[in-house]
Amino acid sequence: MTALSPHLQRVTFGGAELQSYEPGAPAASVRLLLPRPDDPGLVIPTWTGNEFLHRDGSRPTIRTYTPRRFHPSSSELDLDVVLHPGGAVPTWLASAPAGVEVGIAGPGRGYEIDPHAASVVLIGDESAIPAISQLLEHLPPTAEVAVRIEVVRPDARHDLPSHPGARVEWLIRPPSSSPGATLVTAVEALDLAPDARVWAAGEAASMQRIRRHLFDARALPRRAAVVRGYWKVGRSGEDEAD
Repeated sequence: MTALSPHLQRVTFGGAELQSYEPGAPAASVRLLLPRPDDPGLVIPTWTGNEFLHRDGSRPTIRTYTPRRFHPSSSELDLDVVLHPGGAVPTWLASAPAGVEVGIAGPGRGYEIDPHAASVVLIGDESAIPAISQLLEHLPPTAEVAVRIEVVRPDARHDLPSHPGARVEWLIRPPSSSPGATLVTAVEALDLAPDARVWAAGEAASMQRIRRHLFDARALPRRAAVVRGYWKVGRSGEDEAD
């Protein structure tokens, strides 16, 4: 495990099972299936077609992440985990020994990049940094890229992949402000090009506000934007991003 900032930690998973892993499109996600608290061994639940279930009918603890990078030569997968208090994965990592087994499912759908995109906007909070990093690595070098990332404190910022057309602004969220509020304000203030492509992800309620602003207030074509709610304040569901 490697600390990237006070709130972000990189965890590396490896094993022969990952030799056949295909990363998919940029910003694709995987599901991390945590061991049961009463059984630290690896128990893979069954996929029913709608959800994962254990043999006794209970739901496993699942969290969704965008891997930062897959290393084919070593069959290793890097996940960057936001270390917020009470999170299922941070809590598990605090006591999990090195080498413990865990289930990984995926990848899910990623973002299909338009190779001719001239103007791109990337929006997100700390949970979206791995996906934004991947997108910066894959966007056409000729694109103008506006990046807005909300963090809870200045030292939560860290280096992103370089892109010749990227303009990055780190937004520090005031303690009194709700998660994603500074992102909503930033999107409302953006000067969007007519052919702009937008990718946004973060807290679900703020992403809904951004979605309404882009599609209703700005009349942006639906095909031009992808807006995803990665997590929700006050919710600790079985299948949401930490």
